[in-house]
Amino acid sequence: MTKHPDDASRAATEPLREDIRLLGGILGQTVRDQAGAAVFDLVERARVESFRVRRSEIDRSELAALFTNLEVDVAIPVIRAFSHFALLANLAEDLHRERRRAIHVRAGDPPQDSSLAATYAKLDAADLDSSGVARALDGALVVPVITAHPTETRRRTVFETQNRITDLMRYRERTELDAAEDAETLAALRRQILTLWQTALIRLARLRIQDEIEVGLRYYDAALFEVVPRINAALRRELRRRWPDGNLLPEPMLRTGSWIGGDRDGNPYVTADVVHRATRRAAATALDRHLHDLETLGQELAMSARLVAVSADLDALAAASGDDAPSRADEPYRRALRGMRARLTETAVAVLGGDLARTSSAALADSGLEPYRGPSELLADLAVVDASLRGHGDDAIADDRLAVIRESVEAFGFHLAGLDLRQNSEVHEEVIAELLAWAGVHPDYASLDEPQRVSLLAAELRTRRPLTRPGASFGERTTSELAILAAAADAVAELGPDAIPNCVISMCTSVSDMLEAAVLLKEVGLLVPGDPERRAPNVVPLFETIEDLRGGAATLRSALDVPEYRALVDARGGLQEVMLGYSDSNKDGGYLAANWALYRAELDLVDAARDTGIRLRLFHGRGGTVGRGGGPSYEAILAQPPGAVTGSLRITEQGEVIAAKYAQPRIAHRNLETLLAATLESSLLDVEGLGPDADAAYALLDDLAERARVAYGELVHETPGFVEYFTTSTPVAEIGDLNIGSRPSSRKPTRSIGDLRAIPWVLSWSQSRVMLPGWYGTGTAFEDWVGGDPDRLARLSDLYRRWPFFRTVLSNMAMVMAKSDMGLAARYAELVPDTELRERVFGMIAAEHARTVAMYTAITGNDSLTADNPALERSVYNRFPYLEPLNHLQVELLRRYRAGDDSDRVRRGIQLTMNGLATALRNSG
Repeated sequence: MTKHPDDASRAATEPLREDIRLLGGILGQTVRDQAGAAVFDLVERARVESFRVRRSEIDRSELAALFTNLEVDVAIPVIRAFSHFALLANLAEDLHRERRRAIHVRAGDPPQDSSLAATYAKLDAADLDSSGVARALDGALVVPVITAHPTETRRRTVFETQNRITDLMRYRERTELDAAEDAETLAALRRQILTLWQTALIRLARLRIQDEIEVGLRYYDAALFEVVPRINAALRRELRRRWPDGNLLPEPMLRTGSWIGGDRDGNPYVTADVVHRATRRAAATALDRHLHDLETLGQELAMSARLVAVSADLDALAAASGDDAPSRADEPYRRALRGMRARLTETAVAVLGGDLARTSSAALADSGLEPYRGPSELLADLAVVDASLRGHGDDAIADDRLAVIRESVEAFGFHLAGLDLRQNSEVHEEVIAELLAWAGVHPDYASLDEPQRVSLLAAELRTRRPLTRPGASFGERTTSELAILAAAADAVAELGPDAIPNCVISMCTSVSDMLEAAVLLKEVGLLVPGDPERRAPNVVPLFETIEDLRGGAATLRSALDVPEYRALVDARGGLQEVMLGYSDSNKDGGYLAANWALYRAELDLVDAARDTGIRLRLFHGRGGTVGRGGGPSYEAILAQPPGAVTGSLRITEQGEVIAAKYAQPRIAHRNLETLLAATLESSLLDVEGLGPDADAAYALLDDLAERARVAYGELVHETPGFVEYFTTSTPVAEIGDLNIGSRPSSRKPTRSIGDLRAIPWVLSWSQSRVMLPGWYGTGTAFEDWVGGDPDRLARLSDLYRRWPFFRTVLSNMAMVMAKSDMGLAARYAELVPDTELRERVFGMIAAEHARTVAMYTAITGNDSLTADNPALERSVYNRFPYLEPLNHLQVELLRRYRAGDDSDRVRRGIQLTMNGLATALRNSG
């Protein structure tokens, strides 16, 4: 249903098409030179035929025939060619978004809705009072949490080459070049694309957790170190200018988090050594950056004591630095900063064992100075430098690099990013049972009912007595869990409590699940009952399934009724974080039912927080794709119910979405501003827009969600043979077999959909272009409820116009359906050996797809799935035909692989198609 762009749209996007033609042309020539004319000719023919398929000039089978029985040594360079094109097209589209944004700014047009400038305008118009703003933003915090993802397997070399190509394209567009200079720039582009072609896109071996840790850290040097401090400083400045008496945001609102190396739910490869590595590599990254920044600042602050009068405190810092070099005798700032670098180097030596990245910093080791015990001490010294500069009129200098360094230390500390621990509640139960039995507290914890468990665990939280002792012997799982928690405790001891801020409980269903986690934290000293000085990690229940989401507020209320647990919450200033699982709820009940269960859960949790007098912070476990809660972040945050944001938001970021959002400073700045803009608006303004109609709208969604859940369940949970259809028509088995990611694809070794991890569930459907988790069941729900009644259809249309939640649900659904393709899905269905099963299940999917598209257009009035998403419309029109060969090649190689050809080349080809499609679709899993 993608429209051909009109003349105005084509004119606006002509620069994008020019970029794609340029990059595609250079890539094509590179393919010809490197892979030979035969491969190039096949790529070109496939490209032309793909566009003919889109124009309905030929049947898909004619294109597929190009690859039937194609030699794998020819197939692989063809796959690589189309994968590289997808990557280069991503770069071109990102550059085009920058271009359009700059055009709007130069023209003086109103800022985009997702920008902070637009948000400030909305706040100004709302005439908010400072006391209300201060209450709403008390403890304000926005944290994107980077997680590992199997489809983000690009190597650092590829990552850096992409950045160089982007920089060259920017330079070519924004600089007046003569013919010779332009030719030189084009030659540089050709060299970079040649480098890209000659660099393996993916690793030969299975991605290890240490690789995933390094992938996550690369975004700090790429963008986050530059962007986060500047955004925090600008945000604080703008808010305090509007409400000067509120002392707003005393701490940075924007911080970063990570799950890589701490998320052990279903991942046996996360060990104590991995936790140690994750926290120390993060610390090394932060400390190295701070040392570099201090060195650069020292080079800049060359003021002579003969020309400026520094403060007594600055003089004292210089005197204590141990720097007695005659050349710096009259340069107190340089001496003070050298002393600060020496102290920070000693900190790095203490934490990292002397493994310093910077030679110049390593030279400052063994200075005899005391290490900084925490970021607050370094910040205090930086404040002395700041005050001294301002004392002799150098405010402009203080507001430049020094201000950014102070913001950087505040935001990243010595730990860089908080590493969350996550484990399944079943594992916690097993470990607690063994500990209690060993300690003689209870021989069979598993036999106790819920009230008995709560009573026993509460008693344990009243005492500091441990359940173990050094040298105690336990089973493998208990030994591993205790070692992991001990490694986390070591990280906290060395880097502070921000290093391990949260303990997330997967599949949390009861109060005892929450108390078990607290007892385990107590066992390693991360939680000390009755010690107000010890800031324990937050115990964070993760409500994932539809049923658990419905009962989440009741579970929280019951936990807060336990005095020992309430004391833990009170010790954290009354803060309780709750995580909401988009992935498993969707896998459990389908797209519409899951989204509404999440909204309802948030409403109930807000009520519970208000009634119990706690501060609620929600952590949204959103994946990259719509089937896992993905979609535009700004709209998603504004679609939260009233009271659900309250100045704070944590949200997971995954896989190729991370690269799309945080690989470049400009793009990272825009995406982080988007998170902050939506958080401020949701916290300070009425964005739901339903007013007195809210209860009626909620009741209607209750009805629609249940209809959708039933329709989804009839396919996924009740249709005989559905699991066989899924496993044979998609590459789900190959995702587990082909060294994609460090984590096993299932929590347990079964064929159950329930045990399958959400990433392979969603990724498999996206690879096969069905995108089923992002829409199935919704069309039936709408059609059944409307029943041909125009008044009912008008009511849905009214909700679409007025209610951000409903509009976002439909918009995200349209986005994912625009990326689906039932013609290609039919090709994957041909992989199902059972003809009757294939026709029956695919028939259900195709019929629901058509039904859902029809209901979407009827409700919204849009004539296409991309009508409200011009960027997606451009993407679908300009480059989605280039994906088609990757799909056909994947089907062909899957057929061979399953027929017994498991050669390394076939396996590599399948893996490359997965990577190429994930890159092209951008939010695929």
